[in-house]
Amino acid sequence: MSDTRLTFKEMCAEFDVTPRTLRYYEYIELLSPDREGRSRFYGARDRVRMKLILRGRRFGFQLEEIRQWLEIYEKQGNKAQAEAFLEMADRQLVALDEQRQQLVEAIAELGETRAEIARTLSDS
Repeated sequence: MSDTRLTFKEMCAEFDVTPRTLRYYEYIELLSPDREGRSRFYGARDRVRMKLILRGRRFGFQLEEIRQWLEIYEKQGNKAQAEAFLEMADRQLVALDEQRQQLVEAIAELGETRAEIARTLSDS
């Protein structure tokens, strides 16, 4: 990753996030850009963190979990962070599997209800 700093606008564009999202991530201390006057500049560290944040969100992790996980790296290093990730991933895999089962059931029930209503309409 290059050491080129990105402006606020460039960071939003690179990661396809809204300015509000980027400001919020800064507010909750997920990101800490360099400030020069009113301008913000994001370096390699913030860009890597942003990739990890977005990946974590895609996996369904809460922002507070992500913040704590990122903090582990800062305080305890890579190994502790990897171990924490394994625990988080195990919990999330169970939760996602439960959600999948609920979706399968909801899809089946919706299909049955739709078919019943379609039959009722065709019988009328």
